Amino acid sequence: MTWKNSREWLTTLVAFDTTSRNSNLALIECVRDALAALGVPATLIHAPSGGKANLFATLPAHDGGQQGGIVLSGHTDVVPVDGQVWDTDPFQLTERAGRLYGRGSCDMKGFIACALALVPEFLAMPRARPLHLAFSYDEEVGCVGAPLLLEQLKLRGARFDGCVVGEPTSMRVVVAHKGIHLFRCRVHGKAAHSSLTPQGSNAIEHAARLICRIRDIADHFKANGPYDEFFDVPYTTLTTNQIHGGIAVNTIADLCEFAYEFRNLPGMSMEHIQGQIEAYVRDELLPRMQHEYADARVEIQALASAPALEASEQAAITALVRALTGDRATRKVAFATEGGLLQNAGIPTVVCGPGSIEQAHKPNEFVEPAQLEACERFLRRLAQSL
Repeated sequence: MTWKNSREWLTTLVAFDTTSRNSNLALIECVRDALAALGVPATLIHAPSGGKANLFATLPAHDGGQQGGIVLSGHTDVVPVDGQVWDTDPFQLTERAGRLYGRGSCDMKGFIACALALVPEFLAMPRARPLHLAFSYDEEVGCVGAPLLLEQLKLRGARFDGCVVGEPTSMRVVVAHKGIHLFRCRVHGKAAHSSLTPQGSNAIEHAARLICRIRDIADHFKANGPYDEFFDVPYTTLTTNQIHGGIAVNTIADLCEFAYEFRNLPGMSMEHIQGQIEAYVRDELLPRMQHEYADARVEIQALASAPALEASEQAAITALVRALTGDRATRKVAFATEGGLLQNAGIPTVVCGPGSIEQAHKPNEFVEPAQLEACERFLRRLAQSL
């Protein structure tokens, strides 16, 4: 069979609409079958629903060894294109003016395409250590798939020397990122005609108090830290980004629902931040609500969570990736990746991949061919180092 180069692989991968609400199985099975044709078995770790899967494959060392080595990690899902105005078909890779346009071209099917394109070269190298491919589902909605993959690898007793997460960093080394934690809050009050306000309990107004409290906590971090000036946003942030409530302008709302997130610096406790919010609900908001309506309540549901990453400069993978890229700068980012999960699982991890995060999630998302070429050179040298 004729193996695809990185651009051909990217064309194939972009053509699969793996928006997180959809299945990624067609893409995963395509990769599995292609690897099988080269004699590389791949393990699929399915979601509980069965409609999605992670893929893990090992390219053994020259002596057949499968322990240790380096993991090349990427997610297969992409964000929606709904409501965005594209100049090209988002699910057909299109070259214009020296750029390759398509959903996921940058975030992060470009990295996966480069890794797959080099598999035959990797197999031909007399490596003393294995290389591993780990492709996940549902990273974009809270790193849902990776924990299942890591759990299975732990059960198998797998050990690794390090991992490169190929999120778009313009092929520069990122050694840390913030954690991200998403919550949904439902505030339950009591409906009434708006002319009889004292007979109701306005869920929107009470939700507004909680939203303002979340903003107060965010303002405290902005004003007082802690800070890490290597981050583009050097403090922990909290934001409320969606809200729904009410049925009519003349009806007291009995339900208001909103979603909030916070992005914490490494070393900041998620439990401490969320504890401040829950303490306000318990000690101040609920007593006030229940003074109006005894059955008033507030429900907070954790939707997704991904821990922060802070790579050790002493870790071999950090030193190796710095040496191969020539990048010695300390670079930390506000966007989250699966790197924190991998690090917490005992796999030293750094982030380095083709394309710019500034293009991710936007209409007309693109990656430059030069970035794919740089990624190929990096991955080839990474494999040769083994």
